[in-house]
Amino acid sequence: MKTLKIIKIGGNIIDDENAMNSFLKEFSKLEGPKLLVHGGGKLATRLANDMQVEVKMIDGRRITNAETLDIITMVYAGKINKSIIVQLQANDCNAVGFTGADGNTIVSVKRPSQPIDFGFVGDVKKVDTQVLETLIDVNVCPVFSAITHNGKGQLLNTNADTIASELAIAFSKVYKTELYYCFEKNGVLKDVSDNASVIKTIDSNSFKNLVDEGVISEGMLPKITNCISAVNKGVARVCIGSSNMLFQPNVSYTTIRK
Repeated sequence: MKTLKIIKIGGNIIDDENAMNSFLKEFSKLEGPKLLVHGGGKLATRLANDMQVEVKMIDGRRITNAETLDIITMVYAGKINKSIIVQLQANDCNAVGFTGADGNTIVSVKRPSQPIDFGFVGDVKKVDTQVLETLIDVNVCPVFSAITHNGKGQLLNTNADTIASELAIAFSKVYKTELYYCFEKNGVLKDVSDNASVIKTIDSNSFKNLVDEGVISEGMLPKITNCISAVNKGVARVCIGSSNMLFQPNVSYTTIRK
């Protein structure tokens, strides 16, 4: 069984053009089947401010009304996704951009309005890898933005970490799937002010303890939850750290286990 690497990149790479171009140059050199997932980060917020569209956040999560969804679609599926595609092509990595609507790959349902109405935000319900497998088999790299659809004509803003996890789970039926979450830190840190305090391994039991101790909280909490779900549903390897873990030997990062 072939190994498929699914790599999710965060805003710290996307928001820095030099960091993005450097990452994509190295990513292009990775051998074997691969798939890239990206979020949107600060660009959507900047564009919303420029267009005088109010940005509403609750617990760090964006409220997505109709105007905000239009902006997110322009930024995520348009500007960011195509900027990534063009750089991959420049580095001899053939790539195709995706939302969940393309090829009917990811169907979601609108999140219930209670207890908090997040608007047009989707929770993944179905992943179909058939079209993606066809592309990967001819050495084309799919690049996913953080947008899905409901199968009834509605686009939905969807967490990029969740998209990466759900894709990895679905692909685990046909590939040995490895999932990598890349962000600005070297891994999950025991002390957020000390980038050397990487927790090398987290499993379901230690995860609960780290949450109780307050070591894992806020944005890292749903990320690790996605990771635990992935390893429990057939994903062979799940890691969190800087992008260096993909390209350099002997660097620290966090591995998630059952």
